Amino acid sequence: MSDAPFRRLELSKQINAEIAKFRDKKILDETALDELRVELLRLINDRQGLNLLLDFSNVEFMSSAVLGLLGQIHRKMATLKGKLKMCSIHPQIYEVFKLTNLNKLFSIHKDQAEALAKF
Repeated sequence: MSDAPFRRLELSKQINAEIAKFRDKKILDETALDELRVELLRLINDRQGLNLLLDFSNVEFMSSAVLGLLGQIHRKMATLKGKLKMCSIHPQIYEVFKLTNLNKLFSIHKDQAEALAKF
C-alpha cells in the first residue's frame, strides 16, 4: 500500500482484516465520490484474499452514486477472492440498502466487533 495519506478514509488493521472508516459525514458531491473511488481501489489494489471492513459510523448522508461505487468495490474484491463486510450503517441509510435489495448482496453488520467475528 502506498504511503500517500488517505483523505476520505481512516485506515486501521486488525488481526483478521483491514478497516476503512469513512471520515465524511456526508458523501454527496462528485469530488468526494471520485476521491473515495481512488482511495478504495488503491487500498484493495491487486491484494489477493484481502479481508476488508467498511465502517459507516460517521456517515449520516450519502448519494445513491455511493451504492454504485460499493457495487464496483464488491465485484473487484470478488475477483481478488477477498471478503468485503460493512458495519455501523445508520438506520436511514440502511433503509436505502433494503429498498434496493443491496442488504442481500452485501454482508452488513451492527458494529465492528460483530463484523470482524464473521471473517
